[in-house]
Amino acid sequence: MVAAGSVQSGGTNFSFSKASRREEDFQSHGISLICEILFPKIGLQAILQHMQHPNSKWTFNQVILLSHGSTAALDLQKHLQVLREKYTSIGYKLHENQEKAEVVIGESSVGHELAKISDSKVLRRLAQNREAARKSRLRKKAYVQQLETSRVKLNQLEQELDRLRQAGCHAGVSSRVDQRHPGVAAFDMEYSRWVEEQNQLLCKLRTALMGNVADTDLHMIVDNGITHYDDLFRLKSNAVKVDVFHIVSGMWKTPAERCFMWMGGFRPSDLLKIILPQLEPLSEQQTLAICSLQQSSQQAEDALSQGMEALQQNLAEILSTASIVASNVANYMGQMAMAMGKLGTLENFVLQADNLRQQTLHQLNRILTTRQGARGLLAIGDYFSRLRALSSLWVARPRE
Repeated sequence: MVAAGSVQSGGTNFSFSKASRREEDFQSHGISLICEILFPKIGLQAILQHMQHPNSKWTFNQVILLSHGSTAALDLQKHLQVLREKYTSIGYKLHENQEKAEVVIGESSVGHELAKISDSKVLRRLAQNREAARKSRLRKKAYVQQLETSRVKLNQLEQELDRLRQAGCHAGVSSRVDQRHPGVAAFDMEYSRWVEEQNQLLCKLRTALMGNVADTDLHMIVDNGITHYDDLFRLKSNAVKVDVFHIVSGMWKTPAERCFMWMGGFRPSDLLKIILPQLEPLSEQQTLAICSLQQSSQQAEDALSQGMEALQQNLAEILSTASIVASNVANYMGQMAMAMGKLGTLENFVLQADNLRQQTLHQLNRILTTRQGARGLLAIGDYFSRLRALSSLWVARPRE
Protein backbone atom coordinates (compact mmCIF):
# COMPACT_ATOMS: atom_id res chain seq x y z
CA MET A 1 0.00 0.00 0.00
CA VAL A 2 1.30 3.44 -1.00
CA ALA A 3 1.58 6.05 1.72
CA ALA A 4 -0.10 9.43 1.43
CA GLY A 5 1.95 12.22 -0.15
CA SER A 6 1.86 15.42 -2.30
CA VAL A 7 3.30 16.58 -5.65
CA GLN A 8 3.88 20.15 -6.86
CA SER A 9 3.79 20.86 -10.59
CA GLY A 10 3.78 24.27 -12.31
CA GLY A 11 2.82 26.10 -9.13
CA THR A 12 -0.28 23.95 -8.63
CA ASN A 13 -0.39 21.38 -5.82
CA PHE A 14 -2.36 18.17 -5.89
CA SER A 15 -2.23 15.34 -3.36
CA PHE A 16 -2.78 11.58 -3.37
CA SER A 17 -3.01 9.10 -0.58
CA LYS A 18 -3.79 5.71 -2.10
CA ALA A 19 -3.55 4.01 -5.49
CA SER A 20 -7.35 4.10 -5.86
CA ARG A 21 -7.30 7.94 -5.74
CA ARG A 22 -4.60 8.51 -8.33
CA GLU A 23 -6.96 8.85 -11.28
CA GLU A 24 -9.35 11.20 -9.48
CA ASP A 25 -6.48 13.42 -8.38
CA PHE A 26 -5.06 13.39 -11.86
CA GLN A 27 -8.42 14.39 -13.42
CA SER A 28 -8.89 17.22 -10.95
CA HIS A 29 -5.47 18.52 -11.71
CA GLY A 30 -6.03 18.14 -15.46
CA ILE A 31 -9.33 20.03 -15.33
CA SER A 32 -7.63 22.81 -13.47
CA LEU A 33 -4.97 23.09 -16.15
CA ILE A 34 -7.57 23.05 -18.95
CA CYS A 35 -9.62 25.72 -17.31
CA GLU A 36 -6.59 27.92 -16.80
CA ILE A 37 -5.51 27.53 -20.43
CA LEU A 38 -8.81 27.41 -22.38
CA PHE A 39 -11.19 29.44 -20.26
CA PRO A 40 -9.22 32.26 -18.76
CA LYS A 41 -12.09 34.64 -19.15
CA ILE A 42 -14.72 32.44 -17.57
CA GLY A 43 -12.60 31.74 -14.58
CA LEU A 44 -11.29 28.60 -13.02
CA GLN A 45 -13.26 28.83 -9.81
CA ALA A 46 -16.56 29.23 -11.67
CA ILE A 47 -16.02 26.12 -13.79
CA LEU A 48 -14.87 24.06 -10.80
CA GLN A 49 -17.85 25.17 -8.76
CA HIS A 50 -20.14 24.24 -11.61
CA MET A 51 -18.55 20.81 -11.95
CA GLN A 52 -18.78 20.16 -8.21
CA HIS A 53 -22.47 21.09 -8.16
CA PRO A 54 -24.66 18.02 -7.52
CA ASN A 55 -26.66 18.57 -10.70
CA SER A 56 -23.58 19.21 -12.86
CA LYS A 57 -22.88 16.67 -15.57
CA TRP A 58 -19.51 18.00 -16.59
CA THR A 59 -16.76 15.47 -16.62
CA PHE A 60 -13.13 15.53 -17.37
CA ASN A 61 -13.72 14.23 -20.87
CA GLN A 62 -16.41 16.88 -21.52
CA VAL A 63 -13.99 19.59 -20.61
CA ILE A 64 -11.51 18.11 -23.03
CA LEU A 65 -14.16 17.99 -25.75
CA LEU A 66 -14.88 21.68 -25.26
CA SER A 67 -11.45 22.46 -26.51
CA HIS A 68 -11.22 19.65 -29.09
CA GLY A 69 -9.52 20.65 -32.33
CA SER A 70 -7.80 23.69 -31.04
CA THR A 71 -4.05 24.10 -31.03
CA ALA A 72 -4.12 24.80 -27.34
CA ALA A 73 -6.05 21.63 -26.84
CA LEU A 74 -3.46 19.58 -28.66
CA ASP A 75 -0.73 21.12 -26.59
CA LEU A 76 -2.81 20.50 -23.52
CA GLN A 77 -3.24 16.83 -24.40
CA LYS A 78 0.49 16.42 -24.79
CA HIS A 79 1.03 18.21 -21.53
CA LEU A 80 -1.52 16.00 -19.80
CA GLN A 81 0.11 12.86 -21.23
CA VAL A 82 3.49 13.90 -19.85
CA LEU A 83 1.85 14.79 -16.56
CA ARG A 84 0.09 11.40 -16.44
CA GLU A 85 3.37 9.54 -17.01
CA LYS A 86 5.16 11.68 -14.43
CA TYR A 87 2.38 11.20 -11.91
CA THR A 88 2.34 7.43 -12.46
CA SER A 89 6.15 7.24 -12.12
CA ILE A 90 6.04 9.17 -8.85
CA GLY A 91 3.35 6.82 -7.52
CA TYR A 92 5.35 3.73 -8.44
CA LYS A 93 8.47 5.15 -6.82
CA LEU A 94 6.56 5.92 -3.64
CA HIS A 95 5.13 2.39 -3.67
CA GLU A 96 8.60 0.86 -4.15
CA ASN A 97 10.08 3.02 -1.37
CA GLN A 98 7.30 1.99 0.96
CA GLU A 99 7.86 -1.70 0.17
CA LYS A 100 11.60 -1.26 0.76
CA ALA A 101 10.88 0.51 4.04
CA GLU A 102 8.56 -2.32 5.05
CA VAL A 103 11.26 -4.87 4.15
CA VAL A 104 13.88 -2.94 6.16
CA ILE A 105 11.50 -2.63 9.09
CA GLY A 106 10.72 -6.34 8.82
CA GLU A 107 14.39 -7.27 8.69
CA SER A 108 15.08 -4.99 11.67
CA SER A 109 12.25 -6.63 13.63
CA VAL A 110 13.56 -10.12 12.79
CA GLY A 111 17.09 -9.09 13.83
CA HIS A 112 15.76 -7.67 17.06
CA GLU A 113 13.87 -10.90 17.77
CA LEU A 114 16.98 -12.97 16.98
CA ALA A 115 19.03 -10.76 19.30
CA LYS A 116 16.45 -11.29 22.02
CA ILE A 117 16.61 -15.06 21.53
CA SER A 118 20.43 -15.02 21.56
CA ASP A 119 20.52 -12.88 24.72
CA SER A 120 18.06 -15.19 26.45
CA LYS A 121 20.23 -18.21 25.60
CA VAL A 122 23.33 -16.48 26.96
CA LEU A 123 21.52 -15.46 30.13
CA ARG A 124 20.16 -18.98 30.57
CA ARG A 125 23.64 -20.46 30.05
CA LEU A 126 25.16 -18.03 32.56
CA ALA A 127 22.47 -18.92 35.09
CA GLN A 128 23.17 -22.63 34.55
CA ASN A 129 26.91 -22.04 35.04
CA ARG A 130 26.28 -20.12 38.26
CA GLU A 131 24.04 -22.89 39.56
CA ALA A 132 26.62 -25.54 38.68
CA ALA A 133 29.35 -23.55 40.43
CA ARG A 134 27.16 -23.15 43.51
CA LYS A 135 26.46 -26.88 43.65
CA SER A 136 30.17 -27.60 43.20
CA ARG A 137 31.02 -25.32 46.13
CA LEU A 138 28.39 -27.04 48.27
CA ARG A 139 29.77 -30.48 47.38
CA LYS A 140 33.31 -29.33 48.17
CA LYS A 141 32.19 -27.89 51.51
CA ALA A 142 30.37 -31.11 52.39
CA TYR A 143 33.44 -33.15 51.43
CA VAL A 144 35.72 -31.00 53.61
CA GLN A 145 33.28 -31.30 56.50
CA GLN A 146 33.20 -35.06 56.03
CA LEU A 147 36.99 -35.23 56.09
CA GLU A 148 37.11 -33.11 59.24
CA THR A 149 34.50 -35.32 60.91
CA SER A 150 36.44 -38.44 59.94
CA ARG A 151 39.64 -36.94 61.32
CA VAL A 152 37.95 -36.13 64.62
CA LYS A 153 36.51 -39.64 64.84
CA LEU A 154 39.93 -41.13 64.08
CA ASN A 155 41.52 -39.07 66.83
CA GLN A 156 38.81 -40.16 69.24
CA LEU A 157 39.38 -43.81 68.32
CA GLU A 158 43.13 -43.44 68.81
CA GLN A 159 42.61 -41.82 72.19
CA GLU A 160 40.18 -44.56 73.18
CA LEU A 161 42.64 -47.24 72.09
CA ASP A 162 45.42 -45.58 74.06
CA ARG A 163 43.18 -45.29 77.09
CA LEU A 164 42.17 -48.95 76.89
CA ARG A 165 45.75 -49.99 76.29
CA GLN A 166 46.95 -47.97 79.24
CA ALA A 167 44.11 -49.44 81.30
CA GLY A 168 45.48 -52.93 80.73
CA CYS A 169 43.06 -54.20 78.06
CA HIS A 170 45.24 -56.60 76.02
CA ALA A 171 45.40 -60.23 74.99
CA GLY A 172 45.90 -62.57 77.89
CA VAL A 173 44.78 -60.00 80.49
CA SER A 174 41.26 -59.54 81.76
CA SER A 175 39.46 -56.63 80.12
CA ARG A 176 37.57 -55.79 83.28
CA VAL A 177 39.11 -52.55 84.46
CA ASP A 178 37.52 -52.81 87.88
CA GLN A 179 39.80 -55.78 88.67
CA ARG A 180 42.87 -53.54 88.64
CA HIS A 181 44.26 -52.00 91.75
CA PRO A 182 43.07 -48.41 92.24
CA GLY A 183 46.71 -47.32 92.44
CA VAL A 184 47.38 -48.78 88.97
CA ALA A 185 44.37 -47.01 87.46
CA ALA A 186 45.52 -43.76 89.06
CA PHE A 187 49.01 -44.23 87.59
CA ASP A 188 47.59 -44.77 84.09
CA MET A 189 45.60 -41.56 84.32
CA GLU A 190 48.57 -39.62 85.68
CA TYR A 191 50.81 -40.95 82.94
CA SER A 192 48.33 -39.88 80.23
CA ARG A 193 48.34 -36.40 81.70
CA TRP A 194 52.14 -36.48 81.85
CA VAL A 195 52.32 -37.29 78.10
CA GLU A 196 50.07 -34.34 77.26
CA GLU A 197 52.22 -31.99 79.34
CA GLN A 198 55.33 -33.45 77.69
CA ASN A 199 53.96 -32.58 74.25
CA GLN A 200 53.31 -29.00 75.37
CA LEU A 201 56.83 -28.74 76.76
CA LEU A 202 58.29 -29.98 73.48
CA CYS A 203 56.38 -27.28 71.61
CA LYS A 204 57.83 -24.63 73.92
CA LEU A 205 61.35 -25.99 73.44
CA ARG A 206 60.99 -26.05 69.66
CA THR A 207 59.61 -22.50 69.59
CA ALA A 208 62.37 -21.24 71.87
CA LEU A 209 65.12 -22.79 69.75
CA MET A 210 63.66 -21.44 66.52
CA GLY A 211 63.10 -18.00 68.04
CA ASN A 212 66.62 -17.65 69.47
CA VAL A 213 65.40 -16.67 72.94
CA ALA A 214 67.83 -15.62 75.65
CA ASP A 215 69.83 -18.35 77.40
CA THR A 216 68.27 -17.49 80.75
CA ASP A 217 64.76 -18.10 79.43
CA LEU A 218 65.85 -21.23 77.60
CA HIS A 219 67.62 -22.52 80.73
CA MET A 220 64.35 -22.22 82.64
CA ILE A 221 62.53 -24.29 80.01
CA VAL A 222 65.26 -26.96 80.10
CA ASP A 223 65.04 -27.16 83.89
CA ASN A 224 61.28 -27.61 83.59
CA GLY A 225 61.89 -30.48 81.17
CA ILE A 226 64.26 -32.25 83.58
CA THR A 227 61.81 -31.71 86.44
CA HIS A 228 59.05 -33.15 84.28
CA TYR A 229 61.01 -36.42 83.93
CA ASP A 230 61.58 -36.44 87.70
CA ASP A 231 57.80 -36.36 88.12
CA LEU A 232 57.50 -39.43 85.90
CA PHE A 233 60.03 -41.38 87.96
CA ARG A 234 58.13 -40.46 91.12
CA LEU A 235 54.85 -41.70 89.62
CA LYS A 236 56.49 -44.97 88.56
CA SER A 237 57.98 -45.47 92.01
CA ASN A 238 54.53 -45.34 93.58
CA ALA A 239 53.08 -47.65 90.92
CA VAL A 240 55.88 -50.22 91.37
CA LYS A 241 54.96 -50.60 95.01
CA VAL A 242 51.35 -51.25 94.00
CA ASP A 243 51.89 -53.63 91.03
CA VAL A 244 55.42 -54.13 89.73
CA PHE A 245 54.23 -56.39 86.89
CA HIS A 246 52.14 -53.57 85.46
CA ILE A 247 55.26 -51.41 85.14
CA VAL A 248 57.58 -54.18 83.93
CA SER A 249 55.10 -55.45 81.33
CA GLY A 250 54.83 -51.95 79.89
CA MET A 251 51.04 -52.04 79.51
CA TRP A 252 51.00 -48.32 80.24
CA LYS A 253 53.09 -47.86 77.08
CA THR A 254 52.21 -48.23 73.41
CA PRO A 255 53.12 -51.50 71.60
CA ALA A 256 56.07 -49.96 69.74
CA GLU A 257 57.47 -48.50 72.97
CA ARG A 258 57.17 -51.87 74.69
CA CYS A 259 59.47 -53.42 72.09
CA PHE A 260 62.33 -51.18 73.28
CA MET A 261 61.60 -51.35 77.00
CA TRP A 262 64.20 -52.46 79.49
CA MET A 263 63.09 -53.11 83.06
CA GLY A 264 60.07 -50.85 82.85
CA GLY A 265 61.63 -48.04 80.82
CA PHE A 266 64.28 -47.01 78.29
CA ARG A 267 67.94 -48.01 78.30
CA PRO A 268 70.06 -44.97 79.24
CA SER A 269 72.95 -46.08 77.01
CA ASP A 270 70.69 -46.47 73.97
CA LEU A 271 69.16 -43.07 74.61
CA LEU A 272 72.62 -41.46 74.65
CA LYS A 273 73.36 -43.03 71.26
CA ILE A 274 70.12 -41.61 69.85
CA ILE A 275 70.58 -38.00 70.96
CA LEU A 276 74.37 -37.75 70.50
CA PRO A 277 74.15 -36.64 66.81
CA GLN A 278 71.78 -33.83 67.86
CA LEU A 279 74.31 -32.41 70.33
CA GLU A 280 77.15 -31.70 67.91
CA PRO A 281 79.39 -29.81 67.79
CA LEU A 282 80.81 -30.94 71.13
CA SER A 283 84.03 -29.86 72.73
CA GLU A 284 86.70 -32.44 73.48
CA GLN A 285 85.91 -32.29 77.17
CA GLN A 286 82.20 -32.79 76.50
CA THR A 287 82.92 -35.74 74.22
CA LEU A 288 85.05 -37.46 76.85
CA ALA A 289 82.45 -36.83 79.55
CA ILE A 290 79.62 -38.23 77.44
CA CYS A 291 81.66 -41.32 76.50
CA SER A 292 82.42 -41.91 80.19
CA LEU A 293 78.74 -41.49 81.06
CA GLN A 294 77.78 -43.93 78.34
CA GLN A 295 80.24 -46.56 79.59
CA SER A 296 79.13 -46.25 83.19
CA SER A 297 75.50 -46.48 82.15
CA GLN A 298 76.23 -49.58 80.09
CA GLN A 299 77.99 -51.23 83.04
CA ALA A 300 75.11 -50.46 85.39
CA GLU A 301 72.64 -51.82 82.85
CA ASP A 302 74.62 -55.03 82.52
CA ALA A 303 74.71 -55.48 86.29
CA LEU A 304 70.96 -54.99 86.59
CA SER A 305 70.31 -57.29 83.63
CA GLN A 306 72.41 -60.02 85.23
CA GLY A 307 70.54 -59.60 88.50
CA MET A 308 67.21 -59.86 86.63
CA GLU A 309 68.35 -63.04 84.88
CA ALA A 310 69.40 -64.55 88.19
CA LEU A 311 66.05 -63.63 89.70
CA GLN A 312 64.16 -65.25 86.82
CA GLN A 313 66.29 -68.37 87.15
CA ASN A 314 65.63 -68.62 90.89
CA LEU A 315 61.89 -68.14 90.39
CA ALA A 316 61.85 -70.84 87.72
CA GLU A 317 63.64 -73.29 90.03
CA ILE A 318 61.33 -72.55 92.94
CA LEU A 319 58.16 -72.93 90.90
CA SER A 320 59.36 -76.06 89.14
CA THR A 321 60.09 -77.91 92.42
CA ALA A 322 56.87 -76.89 94.16
CA SER A 323 54.40 -79.73 94.69
CA ILE A 324 50.73 -79.53 95.43
CA VAL A 325 50.40 -83.05 96.70
CA ALA A 326 48.22 -83.15 99.79
CA SER A 327 51.06 -84.50 101.95
CA ASN A 328 53.37 -81.67 100.86
CA VAL A 329 50.99 -78.73 101.20
CA ALA A 330 53.17 -77.08 103.80
CA ASN A 331 56.23 -77.46 101.57
CA TYR A 332 54.28 -75.99 98.64
CA MET A 333 53.17 -72.97 100.62
CA GLY A 334 56.72 -72.41 101.83
CA GLN A 335 58.05 -72.44 98.28
CA MET A 336 55.36 -70.02 97.08
CA ALA A 337 56.19 -67.68 99.96
CA MET A 338 59.83 -67.83 98.88
CA ALA A 339 58.82 -66.95 95.33
CA MET A 340 56.78 -64.03 96.61
CA GLY A 341 59.86 -62.80 98.43
CA LYS A 342 61.84 -62.93 95.20
CA LEU A 343 59.27 -60.66 93.58
CA GLY A 344 60.18 -58.04 96.16
CA THR A 345 63.65 -58.12 94.62
CA LEU A 346 62.02 -57.43 91.25
CA GLU A 347 60.64 -54.18 92.63
CA ASN A 348 64.14 -53.17 93.71
CA PHE A 349 65.53 -53.88 90.24
CA VAL A 350 62.90 -51.68 88.60
CA LEU A 351 63.50 -48.86 91.08
CA GLN A 352 67.28 -49.09 90.50
CA ALA A 353 66.74 -48.98 86.73
CA ASP A 354 64.61 -45.83 87.07
CA ASN A 355 67.25 -44.29 89.31
CA LEU A 356 69.89 -45.02 86.65
CA ARG A 357 67.73 -43.36 83.99
CA GLN A 358 67.14 -40.31 86.18
CA GLN A 359 70.82 -39.88 87.09
CA THR A 360 71.87 -40.23 83.45
CA LEU A 361 69.58 -37.37 82.42
CA HIS A 362 70.86 -35.11 85.20
CA GLN A 363 74.53 -35.85 84.46
CA LEU A 364 74.01 -35.26 80.73
CA ASN A 365 72.31 -31.95 81.47
CA ARG A 366 75.33 -30.85 83.54
CA ILE A 367 77.73 -31.73 80.71
CA LEU A 368 75.88 -29.85 77.99
CA THR A 369 75.30 -26.16 77.45
CA THR A 370 71.84 -24.69 77.75
CA ARG A 371 71.10 -24.89 74.02
CA GLN A 372 72.61 -28.36 73.72
CA GLY A 373 70.50 -29.51 76.63
CA ALA A 374 67.39 -28.09 74.95
CA ARG A 375 68.21 -29.92 71.71
CA GLY A 376 68.83 -33.12 73.68
CA LEU A 377 65.46 -32.98 75.46
CA LEU A 378 63.76 -32.20 72.16
CA ALA A 379 65.43 -35.20 70.50
CA ILE A 380 64.33 -37.53 73.33
CA GLY A 381 60.75 -36.27 73.21
CA ASP A 382 60.53 -36.54 69.42
CA TYR A 383 61.87 -40.10 69.53
CA PHE A 384 59.16 -41.33 71.89
CA SER A 385 56.49 -39.31 70.04
CA ARG A 386 57.40 -41.14 66.82
CA LEU A 387 57.16 -44.48 68.60
CA ARG A 388 53.65 -43.60 69.82
CA ALA A 389 52.65 -42.47 66.33
CA LEU A 390 54.00 -45.72 64.87
CA SER A 391 51.89 -47.69 67.34
CA SER A 392 48.76 -45.76 66.37
CA LEU A 393 49.36 -46.48 62.69
CA TRP A 394 49.96 -50.14 63.46
CA VAL A 395 46.74 -50.49 65.44
CA ALA A 396 44.71 -48.65 62.76
CA ARG A 397 46.19 -50.64 59.85
CA PRO A 398 43.68 -52.39 57.54
CA ARG A 399 43.26 -56.09 58.21
CA GLU A 400 42.11 -58.69 55.71
